[in-house]
Amino acid sequence: MMKLISKFRRDEKGVTLVEYGIALILAIMVGGTLLATLAGQVGTNLTQATTAAAQR
Repeated sequence: MMKLISKFRRDEKGVTLVEYGIALILAIMVGGTLLATLAGQVGTNLTQATTAAAQR
């Protein structure tokens, strides 16, 4: 049993996979937040442009 635990502790393949998974989730969350913010700003700018064009 101790040999199995020792082998598992030295094997870092699973750790790398977990690290990549965490990095991927973090990138998706940050990217999604930025896209949502950008979409809101673009919508506001289009509304303002439409309002300005209608007043002319």
